[in-house]
Amino acid sequence: MPRWLKRSLLTLVALVLVAVGGIYFQFKSIGIIPSHDYETEPPAVPAFTGPAVLIFNKTNGFIHKDAIPVADAVFSQLAREQGWEVLITNNAAVHNPGVLDKFQLVVWNNVSGDVLTAQQRESLRRWLEGGGGWVGVHGSGGDTSYQWQWYVDTLLGAQFVGHTMDPQFQDASLRVTEPAVPLTEHLPTPWTVSSEEWYAFAANPRGKGYEILLTIDEDTYITQGETTSGWMAGWTDRMEGEHPLVWRHELGQGRVFYSAIGHRPETYQLPEYRQLLSGAMRWALGGQAQ
Repeated sequence: MPRWLKRSLLTLVALVLVAVGGIYFQFKSIGIIPSHDYETEPPAVPAFTGPAVLIFNKTNGFIHKDAIPVADAVFSQLAREQGWEVLITNNAAVHNPGVLDKFQLVVWNNVSGDVLTAQQRESLRRWLEGGGGWVGVHGSGGDTSYQWQWYVDTLLGAQFVGHTMDPQFQDASLRVTEPAVPLTEHLPTPWTVSSEEWYAFAANPRGKGYEILLTIDEDTYITQGETTSGWMAGWTDRMEGEHPLVWRHELGQGRVFYSAIGHRPETYQLPEYRQLLSGAMRWALGGQAQ
C-alpha cells in the first residue's frame, strides 16, 4: 500500500473515531445514553425543626439542564413561603430508611432513569404508604420504560409513550376538569400555555381511580401520531379520548401529585403554574382544603 494512501486511511479512521466519540459524549451529556449511578451513602441532612421538604433532582436518563435549576429554585421558594425547611440534592441515598423519615414532602424534579437501589425503592414505598407526600413534575414521568414497575404502575399510574416533536414546543389549551377543586380554581379554562412540550401516555390514570385535574385539548396544537422509524419508533404524541396532564391520588396514607408540564424553564415562572405547584405541595403535605 502506498505510504500516502496508508496515511490517508489512518487519518480517515482517526476522524471517524473522533466524530463517533463526540456524538457519544454529546448523547451521554444530555442523558440519551443512560447512566447507572447509585448512591448508598446519604448526604448530610440537618436537624429540622419544622416541616421539611426534600427536592430531589437526580438524572440517570434525559437531563433537563435548563429546567432543573429553575424548578429547584421555584420549589424551594414555594416551600419557604410556607415556613418549611428545604434540602436540595441529587444523592439518591437520601431515600435510605431512616433518612427519608426526616421529611414530610418529597419533590421529584425532572428525575429520570433508574435512580434508586432496591432498598431505597422499598423505603420510598413504605414512607409514602405510611403518610408521606410526593410531588413529581415532567421528566419524573417521562421515561419510555421503567425498571421499577411499581413506580410507573402505581405511584405515577401512567406510562409515557411520547411527546410533541414536529414542532416540539407549541402553544396549547389546557382544561380544568369538572368539578373544579380548590387546587385548580384559580386557573382559567381554557388555560393557554405557550411553547411547551406535551406528553402522551399509554392509558388514562382515571381508569385506576386517580383524580384528573387538567387535560389538554389536542385540537389546539399539532400532533403527528405514531413515529414509525428512527430511534423514536413507536412513540406517539396522541391519546384516545381524554388526554390528562395533571392528576393526583392517595396511596395508602400518603398523597401523590404528578404534573407532566414543565420542560421549559419559563413555564415554572408562570404565576398560574407556581400557584398550582404551591397548592399541590400543601395538599401532598397534608393540607385539607385543596
